[in-house]
Amino acid sequence: MKLIEPILHAADDLQQIRHRLHSHPELCFEEHNTADLIAETLVKWDIPILRGLGGTGVVGIIRNGDSPRAVGLRADMDGLPVQELNRFDHASRVAGKMHACGHDGHMAMLLGAAQYLATHRNFNGTVYLIFQPAEEGGGGAARMMDDGLFEKCPMDAVFGMHNWPGAPEGSFGVTAGPMMASSNEFEVVIKGRGAHAAQPHKGVDPIMAAIQVVQAWQSIITRNLNPMDNAVLSVTQIHAGSATNIIPDEASIIGTVRTFREPPLDLIESRMREVATQIAAAFGARVDFQFKRNYPPLINHETETAFAIKVMQQLVGADRVNTSVEPTMGAEDFAFMLQRKPGCYVFIGNGEGGHRSAGHGLGPCNLHNASYDFNDRLLPLGASYWVRLAEAFLSQ
Repeated sequence: MKLIEPILHAADDLQQIRHRLHSHPELCFEEHNTADLIAETLVKWDIPILRGLGGTGVVGIIRNGDSPRAVGLRADMDGLPVQELNRFDHASRVAGKMHACGHDGHMAMLLGAAQYLATHRNFNGTVYLIFQPAEEGGGGAARMMDDGLFEKCPMDAVFGMHNWPGAPEGSFGVTAGPMMASSNEFEVVIKGRGAHAAQPHKGVDPIMAAIQVVQAWQSIITRNLNPMDNAVLSVTQIHAGSATNIIPDEASIIGTVRTFREPPLDLIESRMREVATQIAAAFGARVDFQFKRNYPPLINHETETAFAIKVMQQLVGADRVNTSVEPTMGAEDFAFMLQRKPGCYVFIGNGEGGHRSAGHGLGPCNLHNASYDFNDRLLPLGASYWVRLAEAFLSQ
């Protein structure tokens, strides 16, 4: 493993920053104190900054030489509405909020790279350090772009990274093409006519219609979708009724749909609407159908993925880089940036959880789990990857 010595020497400082961020999580678009800390740290290192993109976003700008080439490196900033179960010293001090996805580590790794790049400047061009708000469902990447990220910070490519629990500590994983799925939500309200439970013939039962709709929807995946396309349709909530002796007026069905491509998503949405509307009509009910497309599929670009693989292999060795990692049905709003710019998103292995300090929760060290904690031993590795990636990209 070829880590950068000055970054290794700064590992304790990066850990202190990470622990401070972990102790004070903020939710999407509320990252005011987090943004202040990042901005103050960058300014202390004489790195010019741009603030306000996406509300709380911060962009550090490091220039050297006369090349017009530029590269963007992105880290997410927000925490999750999770009550932390860990009891170590750097556990969250904010009730009901927690860095349960490792964004504290992502920020610390990018800050580590920022310090080295600003001090050594072994590149010709511009590095944009993108600290993005609201990845956890807020679409902060799209908001930063709407506020002119790529116009104010023109770049040739953009790269992202996320820790991945379960993957061997210090390894990397990536694949060209689809790597993460689109994220989409639906809420369908079946509108019937309420009645006494003892006189169901006087009403239109929306619960019976809802049951049939949910069952029929599963046939969309097995009978309408091309078997070569991957998709998940999950009903996660059904709400209806207020008393045991009342047939309600309405029943709502809520859930998610995830795909790796847009055409299958178009088919699923269309068929869901048709099936729900026609089944409800057969029961004498009506349908209010709402389908919200949140994040698109994350599609890694071929050229930039091959480039990132070479950098990772030079850093940790070819045997520590999985170049055909299994895509996940999880979603990530870095996908918006990859729709506008070429780039690549990679996983860095967080291990199995043995790194956690004494006093951690009894749950698994999985993303979005109340017992999760980022692996501090990754900080020098992630920062070294960012540096070598930027230096290599701007030397082309």
